[in-house]
Amino acid sequence: MTGSYAYREYHDGPDPLAPPYDVRSALDDMGDAILSGSTPLDALRDLLRRGLPGAPDRRGLDDLLREVRRRRRELRESTRLDGTLERARALLDKAIGQERAELTPDDDGRFREALLDALPSDTARAIRELADYDWRSAAARRTFEELRDLLRREVLDSRFRGMREALADPDPAAMERVRQMTSDLNDMLERDARGEHTQEDFDRFMGKYGDMFPENPRNLTELVDQLARRAAAAQRLLASLTPQQRAELAALMEHTLEQAGLAEQMRRLGDALYARRPDLDWGTPERTSGDRPTGMGDAVNALQELADLGDLEATLRQDYPGARLDDIDEEAIRRALGRSAVDDLEALRQVERELEAQGYLRRHRGKLELTPKAVRRLGETALRRVFSSLDSGRRGEHDQRDAGTAGEPTGSNRPWRFGDEQPIDVVRTVVNAVRRGGRFPVTLSVDDFEVAETERRSAAAVCLLVDLSYSMALRGTWAAAKQTALALQALVAAKFPQDAVQIIGFSNYARVLRADELAGLEWDMVQGTNLHHALLIAGRHLDRHPDFEPVVLVVTDGEPTAHLMPNGVPRFDWPPSQETLTLTLAEVDKMTRRRATINIFMLAPDDRLREFVDEIARRNGGRVFSPDADRLGEYVVSDFLRARTRR
Repeated sequence: MTGSYAYREYHDGPDPLAPPYDVRSALDDMGDAILSGSTPLDALRDLLRRGLPGAPDRRGLDDLLREVRRRRRELRESTRLDGTLERARALLDKAIGQERAELTPDDDGRFREALLDALPSDTARAIRELADYDWRSAAARRTFEELRDLLRREVLDSRFRGMREALADPDPAAMERVRQMTSDLNDMLERDARGEHTQEDFDRFMGKYGDMFPENPRNLTELVDQLARRAAAAQRLLASLTPQQRAELAALMEHTLEQAGLAEQMRRLGDALYARRPDLDWGTPERTSGDRPTGMGDAVNALQELADLGDLEATLRQDYPGARLDDIDEEAIRRALGRSAVDDLEALRQVERELEAQGYLRRHRGKLELTPKAVRRLGETALRRVFSSLDSGRRGEHDQRDAGTAGEPTGSNRPWRFGDEQPIDVVRTVVNAVRRGGRFPVTLSVDDFEVAETERRSAAAVCLLVDLSYSMALRGTWAAAKQTALALQALVAAKFPQDAVQIIGFSNYARVLRADELAGLEWDMVQGTNLHHALLIAGRHLDRHPDFEPVVLVVTDGEPTAHLMPNGVPRFDWPPSQETLTLTLAEVDKMTRRRATINIFMLAPDDRLREFVDEIARRNGGRVFSPDADRLGEYVVSDFLRARTRR
């Protein structure tokens, strides 16, 4: 038997055969923001707001947020909350008009005419006074019953979604079933308050009355949540009306529930729901501007949806402490924007999870941090940026893809050892394999490999001193300084692994910066540029590597304004005190005696700073650069490579 198959586009969610999203693209996109000065958390939030790079068919949080706001605006502009009152007044006027048309000019007719003339203008009071009126007109009686049926269905629909349809049949048995359901619901809530409720009780309740709850709650908690949200929306409906309208509608609701024999049961239910969910918004008015009158049940639907959309908007903004995508209610997204929005949200969640699962992000004490793996990739990105701006004809080709040697060849070979950086001697290696095997094809063994010995290449002890003071942020140079530090770290790790690099940040204090904290580092909101302390730390690093070539690079936008006192406490002075300048220059002189050249990259056209760095250059023999912030990385990396090449 031959089967028949039809192939078409898949619509039930995301493509199950699509390749997984490459989270490295997401990290690179985050890296652009981080290298521009953002924290990892802010960079991730920006990424999720914009949407995924390389996935144009996927919406970001901002797109979903715009859709939610558009839906809220549409609801407000299409909803008019006094529709039930208007409909009730119209039916009441119609019934009274039909009754007047049937009255005769006898004593009974004149008496009835007087009763109708004396009816209060308040719709609810008029309906209450006509409750026991013996209608002369059959048409008026039918209209009045239509009015009471309308109120009964609308009032109950405002408390139980879908009740209007359930009571479309005027059969008294249907109303009796509603009364029994409300009583059983209150009894179940009271048993739950005493700790006696079980899931089996709920299942039996839903077995009897499940058709009255179209949202299909799975347990009592879900049912309470649905009913409480609807009750709160009904209260907001009343609060949104004018005082006169509010009084009329409240009186109509009370009278209707009394007539239906539900007043006491609905009071018990309302008290129980409020006690369980007092956190809901039970009384804030909502502004609407629709022209089309909306029935009470539909108005409550709209207000409930507006409340859900408001909660959804708050979580989509993700602007509160500890915000995560898991906070966003998937069902609320589905109700508001459809299945495709759920798929878009899941794609964003997947990226957030994968960045952590693949070792790029970690959460430490509630704070989002980059891992060393992510920092290495960001450093490589920063280095590529620097190299892309270098003039290859002027500074040489830096992105070498062919293998280099560790030094000049000596002409002799030796067996390969694990960890050797010297180049493999291919000819001697193959000859060794042939001699050992004596037949073809030739197979290589570890013992066959030989390396060409080279002269020992000198290593460098590199110190990059980066100003972290608040002025770096004010002048817009902090992002360039951070990118430069990451690029230099990546360059040394990739091209000069034998070098010992140390990044030192300084403001009122100085401190050594680890590679994994550098990317997420922010400037210090303190006063002070303590170059004295930074040079002290750099000197200790150079002393730990006495056989290494010393390299000291300083990135700053201001003259020293702080120094470390003998008790370890920094002292700040503005303008700089003579003591600060003297102690800082003393550390410069120590660097000179260590044969360490200090090259300074000055990021501000300040006369006092120029005078100070010129004094350092005179004492130490180093050079002073004044690059634009966007070319800082180019200058620092070029200077480092020039120094390494010269050695």
